[in-house]
Amino acid sequence: MRFAVLMVVGDKRGRVGTALSKATDVASAMRKSAAAAQRRLITVPMKGNTIPHSIRYSTGAAEILIKPAPVGTGVIAGGAMRAVLELAGIKDVVAKIIGTRNKVANVNATILALSKLKNI
Repeated sequence: MRFAVLMVVGDKRGRVGTALSKATDVASAMRKSAAAAQRRLITVPMKGNTIPHSIRYSTGAAEILIKPAPVGTGVIAGGAMRAVLELAGIKDVVAKIIGTRNKVANVNATILALSKLKNI
């Protein structure tokens, strides 16, 4: 029997990373996942407290939509996507999960979408 851990790490200043690791006990899986996520940090381009432009991204069955929002809106996103956006340091954003309910697929799609953002 093995345990899988999906971990999201971020500094809340524009850097975020994720990893999925397996081990025979939960503590080892968490340690492996945290180390792997720190190695895979990406830098998210930001415009103030939001993202520079909207993006719609799909990979496999996961499809997500992320839009910038005015100051004071907060993070309007569901489930696993919210954790990624908050740990990236994005404070004002509107996001929607359109495709699958699978948390791993949605986290990976969110990370890939954030890596595709460009500063205008």
